[in-house]
Amino acid sequence: MGFFSFLICRNLVKKYLPKQNTREDPESKFCQYQAFLQVVKELNDFAGQREVVAENLMTQICVKLSKHAQELKQERKLHFHKGRRAQQHLENSFKQLENSKRKFKQDCREAEKAMLVAEKLDQDLNATKADVEKAKQQANLLSHLAEESKNEYASFLQKFNQDQSQFYFLEMPQIFNNLQEMDERRTVRLKEGYGIFSETERQVMPIIGKCLDGMKAAADSVNKKNDSQVLIELHKSGFERPGDVDFEDFSQPINRTSSYRSLGTPRGTLDGRLDPRLLGKNKGKRWLFSKKNKPVITEDFSHLPPEQRRKKLQQKIEERNRELQKEINQRDALNKMKDVYQKTPHMGVPASLEPKISETLSNIEKLHLEIQKYKSWLAEAKSRMLSNRPDNTLRYSRHLDPTTTLNNNGSHEKGSPDATHSNDSQDALNQPIYTEFDEDFEDLASPIGTCVAMYQFEGSSEGTISMTEGEELSLMEEDKGDGWTWVRRSKGGEGYVPTSYLRVTLN
Repeated sequence: MGFFSFLICRNLVKKYLPKQNTREDPESKFCQYQAFLQVVKELNDFAGQREVVAENLMTQICVKLSKHAQELKQERKLHFHKGRRAQQHLENSFKQLENSKRKFKQDCREAEKAMLVAEKLDQDLNATKADVEKAKQQANLLSHLAEESKNEYASFLQKFNQDQSQFYFLEMPQIFNNLQEMDERRTVRLKEGYGIFSETERQVMPIIGKCLDGMKAAADSVNKKNDSQVLIELHKSGFERPGDVDFEDFSQPINRTSSYRSLGTPRGTLDGRLDPRLLGKNKGKRWLFSKKNKPVITEDFSHLPPEQRRKKLQQKIEERNRELQKEINQRDALNKMKDVYQKTPHMGVPASLEPKISETLSNIEKLHLEIQKYKSWLAEAKSRMLSNRPDNTLRYSRHLDPTTTLNNNGSHEKGSPDATHSNDSQDALNQPIYTEFDEDFEDLASPIGTCVAMYQFEGSSEGTISMTEGEELSLMEEDKGDGWTWVRRSKGGEGYVPTSYLRVTLN
């Protein structure tokens, strides 16, 4: 049991514990993810203790008990051999007794018969004296043989009784005592094995208890509010909330446009009202969960919302700085090696390092240019975010002020604040936001075709999914050249299956 639990824990740890550093993974910022990693690590320690138990059980119990069982088997075989040998000796003694008994019986009958014949001839008047003497001699001889058979029978009887007494009172009790002692030793070994098992479990219980306490502490560390805030920080767009739609009063030819009370000053016109021409462009911003085409990925991440763009650019700058530091370290190492070669020519040729040094210098120059490029884009993104930042206090106080009403023409009163916005803010309005939601919803609702499983497949590895022969599946993503296709089952669940196992039909 301990061995199988150890294997199960090891498989779980191997499957779910990340092999690389996850500090740069956005998921690592969530306390629920950190708690999961901690639980997996504690499970790894738990598996280690189960491994200790399994090893102790194998070496101290299984191996020793197996060896002892073989020894008992040989000893038991020896005892049974002694018993069969003693029994065989008793059976032979009984056979000798029976043979001597039959011989004694037969000799007695023949002697008695000869005696009757001799008496009959002695009384017969016609019998000669020689015939009578011969018959008496024969009767005496047979009587003598009968007497010898009697003595032999008595001897074998006495011997059998002694052998039988020795067999039942000495040999058999001794054999049974040996078997009993052997079985008691087996019982003692089992008792010791049970004790070693319980003691081994008891020794690891404190460490296993600490592992379980660590799992409980990891569970207690999960904070839903913290994870919600992390999720907001990861995915916040930086866009402002859109203002209310302007009222267009077609009954007043002079003043055709006016505005309701709004959450903030609408943008798009000089007086702060929303230009109706921007409504179509801002449709993606107003309808957050609508199905839209995926944006074109650009190098400067301008397809992302402002806040997401800033984070991506900052991340790229940090990555390039790390690569730049590696290249600089490599350049310094090559220069030192070149100096060593120049001072000690027998160690190497300095000219052989020139291609590598030139390549490193070229990489450093490229990284400097890329860092400068990303920094300029980052400065642009920050300046655009600052220019687009509204006076939130003014906007919300205006929205919540009950004295802000519409006049008869549908326009704001004179006390309503107006504001002007730059072209950059209008461009920001036109950018699609919540691209993550759009991608998720589009992937969820839009299979690109159907497919039928030609063979059965067991999805045992991470990222794969099982399917049965003849099962109809939704095609979510085509094979990208690696031999795997992303599908969705009608019963639920998505994953990769081998492309060669499918018959695909595109929409």
